[in-house]
Amino acid sequence: MPKASQKKSPIAPPLSGELLAWYDRHARDLPWRVGPNARGRPDPYAVWLSEIMLQQTTVATVGPRYAEFLTRWPDVNAMAAAPQEDILGQWAGLGYYARARNLHKCAVVVANDHGGVFPDNEDGLRALPGIGDYTAAAIAAIAFDQRAIVIDGNVERVVSRLYEIETPLPAAKSEIRERLEKIWPDKRSGDFAQSLMDLGASICRPKAPSCLLCPISKHCAAQKAGTQENFPVKAAKKAKPNRIGAVFALTNTRGEMLFERRPEKGLLGGMLGLPGTEWKEELKGDLFASAPAKSKWKKTGEATHTFTHFHLTLDVYAGVAPKGFRKGASQQWIKPDEARLPTVMKKAVGIARQD
Repeated sequence: MPKASQKKSPIAPPLSGELLAWYDRHARDLPWRVGPNARGRPDPYAVWLSEIMLQQTTVATVGPRYAEFLTRWPDVNAMAAAPQEDILGQWAGLGYYARARNLHKCAVVVANDHGGVFPDNEDGLRALPGIGDYTAAAIAAIAFDQRAIVIDGNVERVVSRLYEIETPLPAAKSEIRERLEKIWPDKRSGDFAQSLMDLGASICRPKAPSCLLCPISKHCAAQKAGTQENFPVKAAKKAKPNRIGAVFALTNTRGEMLFERRPEKGLLGGMLGLPGTEWKEELKGDLFASAPAKSKWKKTGEATHTFTHFHLTLDVYAGVAPKGFRKGASQQWIKPDEARLPTVMKKAVGIARQD
């Protein structure tokens, strides 16, 4: 595993200074960021929370949700004291729900084992639940100004163009890291990381990069060759498989719908959802054996959703709870508008209510 660089880098080349000077003038104003001209260091809790939320999610989506989290749980001790299901409920709609489970687990470890203080180095951060190489480097650099090489998608694109790196991603990551080691400054590590991210987000975009506005275009091999949009080179994606399943929306006379808590492990682990079948490439046997009750089930439509590794189609059935029905231990009656659900289950509930 890559570790924080302990050796002194050579004198930072002009590229680093030019990019930092641009960042001082044009840094994005983000709710979790302490700007380059502000006094004081960023709160490690705020940096950690934002980095976990931003994984596989856009800045525009995370902004308001981050504020909600910070209002409800203003520090790591508050989050550690909260029930995990509250964290999962607040996370609904953000996807990749293992992040929410690890968010709570990490908060508990920091609160109980570290006195509520985050470790200030990559090794210590990487030992915490849910923190991998990238997140450990980002927190170490941004919160503690450690010289840690931070590489996200924006950074990969900027560096691939700067040096016309022909190796396809993800194999190119080691070469990108080697290039960054030579230009990464010893001071203002966090600002430099964020300057690269901002450059990739606002100027060195995937399509139609604004090279005339780029503060380091004179150093860019791809810009000189006119090949900017050829980089980064990416390996061909494999086609995603299709899976199918069925869910059952059971309602009672109070206008509530039956939901159940999914198993802790697995996709959407710990989240609320409609009872249903497993998700497979082919369904066999009696479909209604997975229904929560015997009812006059009526198919109301299909809910489709794409996960990271597969496409899912769920047949949605609606029915009314029979007299004397008793819910299971993991099930609860909730009014549909009040249930905190992952996106695929929101879609299914919406289709069930169309009947």
